[in-house]
Amino acid sequence: MNPPPTIKVSVWNLANLLTASRMVLVPVFVFALFARGGSDPAWRVTAAVIFGVASLTDRLDGDLARRRGLITKFGTIADPIADKVLIGAALVGLSTLGTLAWWITMVIAVRELGVTALRFWVLRYGVIAASRGGKAKAFAQVVAIELYVLPLPPVAHPVRWVALGCAVGLTLITGIDYVVRALRLRASGRRTVALP
Repeated sequence: MNPPPTIKVSVWNLANLLTASRMVLVPVFVFALFARGGSDPAWRVTAAVIFGVASLTDRLDGDLARRRGLITKFGTIADPIADKVLIGAALVGLSTLGTLAWWITMVIAVRELGVTALRFWVLRYGVIAASRGGKAKAFAQVVAIELYVLPLPPVAHPVRWVALGCAVGLTLITGIDYVVRALRLRASGRRTVALP
């Protein structure tokens, strides 16, 4: 009995186009963040809006890919990379402007780069799907970054600190979880069918 034919999904489907658009928005966001020395309120609000739109595409592309069967190898690799580039650009930008401490940027960056490396390391054996903790971490990071990008008055700074503390905590906890899951996936030795 012959195996059923493999359904090839075009790399340039709607989900992947949304992922690519997130990458395109990164330099636009950086330009807005640094415009007029990074201290102009109007440009900071503009940067926050761009960051918010780019972050929204992360939610949309994943939902589309799962609901419509648009999951591809390009998407499984490009989507998390696009996320890391967006978050990394925001953190480095904020630290360069002196709004965010560099050690926070380094902690989050090391975790994100490490998880990306883990995804490549286990790609032949399967995809490490985002857990609830990972999704909560992503949401917390986006909220914290938005609060730091927006030109908020000093009275709102404690809200920023709480949001950032939650983001850093979830970043570290979920990073450990990803390491454990990656080791288990590699130990299983099962290889998955290649995606288009």
